[in-house]
Parts: sequence; C-alpha cells; structure tokens
Amino acid sequence: MPRREKHINLEPCCQSSTNLVLQHPLTSVHHQGREILIKYEPWDQFSSPPLVTGSEAEVIEILSQVGLNGVPCDAPVADLIATKYTCQRPAGHGAIREFAEYILTLEKKSTSQDCGADCAKFQKSEIEHRFTKQALERAYTSPHAWGPTYGAHKHHLEFSHQQYRELQQYANEVGIFFTASGMDEMAVEFLHEINVPFFKVASADTNNIPYLEKTAKKGRPMVISSGMQSMETMRCVYQTVKKHNPNFTFLQCTSAYPLPIEHVNLSLIPEFQKEFPDIPIGYSGHETGIHVSVAAVALGAKVLERHVTLDKSWKGSDHAASLEPAELAELVKAIRTVEMAMGSPIKQMLPCEASCHSKLGKSVVARKPLQKGQTLTLDMLTVKVAEPHGMRPENIFKLVGKKITVDLEKDATITDAIIKD
Repeated sequence: MPRREKHINLEPCCQSSTNLVLQHPLTSVHHQGREILIKYEPWDQFSSPPLVTGSEAEVIEILSQVGLNGVPCDAPVADLIATKYTCQRPAGHGAIREFAEYILTLEKKSTSQDCGADCAKFQKSEIEHRFTKQALERAYTSPHAWGPTYGAHKHHLEFSHQQYRELQQYANEVGIFFTASGMDEMAVEFLHEINVPFFKVASADTNNIPYLEKTAKKGRPMVISSGMQSMETMRCVYQTVKKHNPNFTFLQCTSAYPLPIEHVNLSLIPEFQKEFPDIPIGYSGHETGIHVSVAAVALGAKVLERHVTLDKSWKGSDHAASLEPAELAELVKAIRTVEMAMGSPIKQMLPCEASCHSKLGKSVVARKPLQKGQTLTLDMLTVKVAEPHGMRPENIFKLVGKKITVDLEKDATITDAIIKD
C-alpha cells in the first residue's frame, strides 16, 4: 500500500541506498555531530512501518547507535529530519526510550538555551487493569489512532517496565526528578516498586476513592488534579487522603485539550487555598501559550504541570495543548522571575529604595518663618522635598500643639531635635 510521507533527506545521502524498516515509530540519534530525529506519518496506520534511507553502512550505523533492528525492504523511504532541539518530550507518550532520554536531559538544563524544568512526568498504565476487555476491543477510528482498536492504540503508546527502569536510571544520572501518573492501581504498585519521589493522580482517578485510599496509604507525597470534579468532591478527596497521608497537593485543572481560556478558572486557586489552607495548591494547564500558567504562579500556585511536545501538529490529541521547547524554556524563565518577584509580604522601605528616597522623599517643613518657643499649628507646616530630611509627612498631625526650640526660616526642615512637648 502506498505511504504518505514528508521527505527531508539526511545529507549527504548516497545515490546507492538501502531501505530498512524501522521497528519503532520515532527515534533520535547523534550522527556526525548532529542530532537526528527519525519520524514518519503513515496514513494507513500500522500497516506501513517507517523507513530510513541512506547507504547501507550509514543506515546500519545510525540504527546500531540506538539498538534498532532493520530488515531490507523495497518500499519507499520515510523521513530523516536533521534538526537540533533544546527540549524534547512528545505528549503522546509514544516515543522510544532514546527519545525520552532527551526529555530528561534537556528539561533538566537551566542554561539560557534550555528549559530547566524540575521534574519529567510520564503516564503509566497496566492496560488490562485500566480498561475492560470491551473497551480495549472497540474499533478506534480517530485520526490520532495508532491502531485499529483502542487496545492496540494504547499498547502502541505504552512504555514497558524495563523502559521505565532505564528512564529512571538515566534521570538519576542527569539529576532530574522522574515520576509518572499511575493510571490504575497496578500502575501505582509498579511506581511504588521503583521508588518514584511522588505519585501523580490524574483527574480521571480523583474521585476513585478506593484508588486514593490505597495510594495514600503508601506514604509517598501525592499531586492530585481536579479536572471534571466539583468542590464537594474535592472535599471528599481531601478527607480521604488526609486520613492516611498529610503530604499532598491539589491542582486546579480543567480537562479539555486544548483548553479554552474562558474555562481556565484561575479564580479557583485562591478558593482552593481558602478551602484547604493546610496543603499547597497548584495548577495543571492544558491551554495554549504560557501567560495563564505564569498568572497561576502569581496567584500562588506552588506546583505547575504542563504538557510538552516538539511539534504541536503531530499526531495525538495532546500535542495541540502542549508547549514546544522554546515555550517551555520561556515559561520556566518567567516562573522563576515571578517567584523572585513575589518577595516578602512585609511592607517596609527597602535598601534598594534609599537612593530614590534620598532624592525624592518628602519631609515636614516650615510654611513660613517661625520663632523659638512658638506652638505649632497645622497652617505653619507643609510637606516638601527637603534637605536635610526631617519628620515624615505621615507624622505632621503629631506636631500640632508642640513647641519649637529654635528660630526657623521658611522651608526649614522640622526634625525631632527641635521639637519640645
């Protein structure tokens, strides 16, 4: 069957070439000093595997770097896209291990050209425990499908236990936190087994009380999204989890992809803070762009979750609601700026204001010449920028009825030293 593909050749591409069928849908490798992303878009879904072209030696060299197997094939070639990316994470969770390693490496970096995220979070399902047999067998005809049935689609996107362990090991080497949303109770058991730093509870399980109880009893911190729930349900969730585990947070979330701005409801962040003052409140965003997420932090969100992709046009419903690398880097930078700008809740004159106060700060001065021993009245006083500085303007009324101990010219500064009760 023919294949619809975009052709961007790896250069140099030898005229004598061998086509090899890749066993994975997406990978990226280092080759001759470049980062190479291998990608394909078959319109007939599973029946047309991706291909890579080049000289046989070159293709085998590229494949061997990432442990892929190839078989000779006479079918048309697929993409080789030679591009360098700063941060890589496909929101559809369908990438192979080598691609996911880029996520961990590049989200961790905090240089000006990279993203600097604190944690990379995936999704883990034990598919037969998460879905009924009938749900897995139903036909799946979505344009985002990776298989003819929903079960085939989900299996195609799911990392194995071994791949998770490899990713976790790599995350430890890189130095970034690594965890996942446990999408069913068996997935939570696996994540507990590999010792993730916290559990993420997806919105679909937030009202799953048996799941919450079992997860809370394991004692790990929990981050719980609130999509599709009411405040009454969230109160029930709070009571359920609090009985077994004091370390958890709620995320304001609306489960739509992408999320229309009018349904973000950031006003719920302070409402959550009032309703549950003893736990941190965060935000899980599915809107486009970064401005809403920055505003969430300014409103007090302590945890922020966003989906990340390399290309919003890729197959998969999450991509359109995800951030591309440059956006993620910009978001992290903006959040760090807002965190610093939040500062202290104590209002006082700061050392950085001293220069401005020295030039522009006002003091109480004599409105007209005054004689020693006069009792001050309000009409004798005014407020101006003066040299030297004297009584602060907010204390002008306290001077009324007091006497001065020296003669004063017009505009002379009123200081504590010349005031007598």
